[in-house]
Formats: sequence, C-alpha cells, structure tokens
Amino acid sequence: MNGHAIWLAAGLRSPFARVDGPLARLDAVELSLPVVRAMTGSQSAAKPDLVVWGTVIPNLGYSNIAREVQIAADLDQTIPAFSTVLACSTSMVAAFQAAGMLAHGGKELALVGGVESMSRVQIGLSQNFSDWLRRFSQARSIAQRLALFKNLRARDIRLHILAVANRATGKSMGEHCEEMARTWNIARERQDRIALASHEKAIAGQKSGFFDDLIVPVEGMSRDGFPRPDTSLERLAKLQPAFDRKSGKGTITAGNASPLTDGAAGLWVATGAGLKRLPGSVPRARLVDWEVAAVNVFTEGLLMAPAYAIPRMLARNGLAYGDIALWEIHEAFAAQVLCNVAALESADFRRDKARVEADLGTFPWERLNPHGGSVALGHPFGATGARILSQAVKELAAMPGGSRAVVSICADGGLGTVALLQAE
Repeated sequence: MNGHAIWLAAGLRSPFARVDGPLARLDAVELSLPVVRAMTGSQSAAKPDLVVWGTVIPNLGYSNIAREVQIAADLDQTIPAFSTVLACSTSMVAAFQAAGMLAHGGKELALVGGVESMSRVQIGLSQNFSDWLRRFSQARSIAQRLALFKNLRARDIRLHILAVANRATGKSMGEHCEEMARTWNIARERQDRIALASHEKAIAGQKSGFFDDLIVPVEGMSRDGFPRPDTSLERLAKLQPAFDRKSGKGTITAGNASPLTDGAAGLWVATGAGLKRLPGSVPRARLVDWEVAAVNVFTEGLLMAPAYAIPRMLARNGLAYGDIALWEIHEAFAAQVLCNVAALESADFRRDKARVEADLGTFPWERLNPHGGSVALGHPFGATGARILSQAVKELAAMPGGSRAVVSICADGGLGTVALLQAE
C-alpha cells in the first residue's frame, strides 16, 4: 500500500430496528444524518478528507447518496464524496476503496459507511410501462398520443416491487442458503444453536454497555431492537421454515436468519497522520490485508465466497485459523456461517476450490462473534459492513497488542469480502 499503514477506527451507528418499526419514518438520507453528524459535528470531531457511503436499495431521487448525505449533514462541500454498492458488503468494500485511495497519498482520513431504509423502499413501474409513459410525454399531438394507446398492453401496466432475490437465478438468499445447508448437511438444531448464541451474546453486550459508545440515539431509540432475552432452543425449534415450506426438509426460519432491518453505520479509515486527527479514545486497529472473492452463482453456493477468500488471505500472510484471536462473521443466516466454516475445515475444499495447500487447522468456535452477530443485531444491507468492522475494531483494541481479527461478509451475487485486522 505504497508504504502507508492504514488504520480503521470505530465509528458510530444508529440502533438497528425492524422494518416498519421505530425508524420507519426516515428515508436513507435522513437515517444517515444522525450518524454522520455525530461523527463530524462537534468541535472536537475530526473532519474527513473523503466520504464514501453506500446503500443497496436504489432511489430514483438521487444517484450519489454519499454526496446527498454530505450536503444534508452540512459537511464541507469541497470534500469529495462518492457512493458504492456491493450488496451486504457495501460499507466494507467502501472501507477497502478508501484504504486504497489513502494508501496512495494525498488524503489522510476518510469517513465511510452505509445505510438501508427498508421501510422506505421506492416502488416503480414496469420497464415497458415506463417506456410507454416516456413516449407518451414526448408526443406532440393528440393524434400521436391516441396512437400510442393502441400499443399499450394491459400486462405492462403494473408496479415493480423490489424483491430480495438474485436476478440471475431468480431465487432468494434464503432459498440459496437452503441449498447450501443440504449440500453441507447442516442440521436445523445447529443453526438454532448459532442463533441462540447470537442473541445471548448480544444481550450480554447490551447489559455490559459494550454497544453504548458505538450507537447514537435516533428517533428516541438508543439500542438495537432485535436481541431477545427470552429466546431459547425450544422457542426456536417451534418456528416454521421460511423459504422451503413444501419439501418438509426446510431448516431456515425467521429465528435463525437475519431480519429485515433499518439502520445506518459509519467507520473511520485513516493513515497514521489521519489517525492523529481522531480523539485518542477512539478504538483503532491496523488494516493488514483484505480479499474480495467471487463464485459462479449457478454451480456454487451463492453465499460461499468467504470460504475462498479467508484461506487465501491467511495463507498469503502465513497464518492459520488458530492465529486469529477474534472472528467476526456476518450471520446472514446461521446456516451460511456453518456452511462456510465447514468448507474452511475441509482439506479437499481448501485445496481443490480455494487453491490453498497449507493446513490451516480447525476453526476456533469460541472466538466467534463475542457480542452477537446479524441474526440478533439486525442486518441493514448497506450498513452491516461498517457495523461489523467498528464492532471488531473495538473488540480487538481491548486485546493484547498484536492480536489479530478476521472479519467476513458474504454478499449476493456470489461475492464475499474479508479483512485481516491487527491490534496496536
């Protein structure tokens, strides 16, 4: 990285709330503002040299949400701001993009992050009806407009409502993950145990105050709305499959999958000089390396890319699984975590698929998501990357110097992003 060490420093985020819940009034820009203002608004706060922000669900009102958020937050408009999107990895890849730009000089500090307002999804028209309306508005005479009515088909007059499904395969993430669970023989009970542990750890984190300096209150809400102290294996076992209701073999439920979520999150990316511009109390860790991987969506498990990325990144750095003190893995589905770890521990998969010959050992489950993951905390697509990185940075900063963390996110489209962090 051109001789520059790059650091991540914990940012802030909104509480994460259920869709159509406490944050439902705010659109993506409005939901981003409390986070960005809290990170930059006070006299002691740092001022970034670059802003990278992203959201997954599109809005016809703007094309560059980063610039819209920057202007609405009253940041200096001479600061460059651009948007990015990579499904659930959006604000993680924003950090990688900023790191690459800072590493090549000229800038020292970037504010990155993302948002999802799943309560404020904009509904559109079908493409054919949109085309017809455009031609109708361009017609210069009544005769031309009347002629256009002859070409209007009733089946084209419909709304286009965004679905959480892959365009190429036509299947939802849950349907793809059910296929992965069958391939890797992941039992329902194992998934429920991952989900239960996620809730228990998140509740413990709330009680200990771990999240207090990571969350800025929004709309009168000051903590995540999903962690449930009353969750149990018995309660989880009673839930019906959410994606495979017909075969009798479905294992993924609303209890062991991440919920539809509203939320925003930010993160600092800095050079050494930029790090000095942040308050000394802000947790920080060095970004040692990262990897972006992709798989064939028709022949491989859609959410299996991290199982390719992690071995490659660790082997490149001469590390094994046991050398990593902290694992933060995005829980899109509990089954997805279990599938990827099963692949990580498979010598055949590492050698034949990831093309890594080194024996990386067994996975240390006791080091996974110590304050809960996306099943319990929520998953606003564009915000999860910044949430999970800030959380990992804070956890890692409390460990002995030199301790390492791996942060991993799977993403729609057969993509995955992973990062290697190290404590000061």
